[in-house]
Amino acid sequence: MTPTLVQSHSPRAGAAPRVDLCARARDWAEIQERMLVPLYEAVYERLEVGDGTRLLGLGCGSGLALLMAASRGAAVTGVDPSQPERLALARERLLPEATGDARARGATRLVEGGPADAADPDLPAYNLITAFQPIGCMAGDSEGLSGLLEAAAPLAGHGTPVVLAGWGPPERCATSSVLRVATKLAEPLRSTGSWRPALRDDLEVVAHRAGLKPDGSGRVACPFGYADVESAARGLLSTGLFDAAARATDQVQVDKELTEALHPHRRRDGTVWMPNVFRYLIARTP
Repeated sequence: MTPTLVQSHSPRAGAAPRVDLCARARDWAEIQERMLVPLYEAVYERLEVGDGTRLLGLGCGSGLALLMAASRGAAVTGVDPSQPERLALARERLLPEATGDARARGATRLVEGGPADAADPDLPAYNLITAFQPIGCMAGDSEGLSGLLEAAAPLAGHGTPVVLAGWGPPERCATSSVLRVATKLAEPLRSTGSWRPALRDDLEVVAHRAGLKPDGSGRVACPFGYADVESAARGLLSTGLFDAAARATDQVQVDKELTEALHPHRRRDGTVWMPNVFRYLIARTP
């Protein structure tokens, strides 16, 4: 089984771990991404996504959320400026050449870049914008999102819903105890790339910073379930939340402590189960 991270024989603290980005993207798409399906479903149901929806997905990654919207009849555009490996998997899932779905031709676009790269004056304005990549779980993860939201807003009509997502309260997220390993190991470098507990107003702060007006929120149970401890470790490593810890120590240490942290969540049949609550905010464009 191909590991997501490959560490040199003589690791040194502060050195960037060598990452097999294609393997990591595949682990995300095959193991981890599906954990957020209840979140996507709850949002789409509340906003009545379907025929007539023109959705712009920011940080669309490997495209599962877009695929679910498209299955409801929505025309979807996904942009991702920083994860070409995940975007390649989204193309496999969504583009007509891959699916053979003639109905989808022209209704699905995937763009390696930012919102401005998705602008098309010949198409109607977007009437839904989503940013499903959870924020408020990594130090410094919200700064760049505000800029993306500001750039996306002009592509949508007045009052268009914009959906932001994040982790719920740490006491209601069993995975928090596992993710604390990343923070503990990354502390020597005081890195801005490691996990931190979500704060109550994380989503509202980002919305206000981007000039959006909050207009409702919700919480959704998103349990993380895995076939075994190895699968759980691969899935969690694919999030990138442990990269700062690997830079501060080494991948062997991260793997060891991550595996130990997962064992309390292992059930008698070998599966791993961690109940979690995620939160979403619906804001409106000016």
